[in-house]
Amino acid sequence: MKWFARRTRQDIWDEAVERPLGDIEAAERIRAICDAAAASAAGSARDDKRDSERYERAAKVAMEIAMRISDGLMRDDAVRRIVDLCMKANDLKTAQILFRAIHASWVRETIQRDHPALAS
Repeated sequence: MKWFARRTRQDIWDEAVERPLGDIEAAERIRAICDAAAASAAGSARDDKRDSERYERAAKVAMEIAMRISDGLMRDDAVRRIVDLCMKANDLKTAQILFRAIHASWVRETIQRDHPALAS
């Protein structure tokens, strides 16, 4: 019976993108992904398997989109948002790798102030 079939909720990072994104649209999409995945990131820090999988998918899609951003400052800001998401999930390894990819000094300083564990 299809009436009682449970619909799976589609997340923003699972939605297909119909056309290539410009830098501004890509940054907005990354912001939306990180905002939507914040609860899952916090849940993945508590070892909830479903939340962990959601966080990993969201972070992967956000990183793929960030690689396509051509403007350096916009890319650095987008990566900063992904680093914040990683830190909510206690994914220090991924956050450190992404932190090293940031070139803008003011973005690096902001991240170091917000997440002192990344400074080392």
